[in-house]
Amino acid sequence: MATARGRRKGGFIRRRRVCRFCAEKIDYIDYKDVKLLSAFVPERGKIIPRRISGTCATHQRMLATAVKRARNAAFLPYTTD
Repeated sequence: MATARGRRKGGFIRRRRVCRFCAEKIDYIDYKDVKLLSAFVPERGKIIPRRISGTCATHQRMLATAVKRARNAAFLPYTTD
């Protein structure tokens, strides 16, 4: 339960994550930037969802497209063995 001052009874309020791409003012996510893309693709090869990564909807769509292009061009693996 939130009190009048905004504190929770049991601990702290989790801050909303800020989109990393909006903060750095990135307009285009390049599929050849494997270092950037690998931060959003865990070892199993799935794309991390918005609610966990904190990206906005626009950049999440661009990120998904870039990851799929990088997989197709063999910069990123589809899955691990």
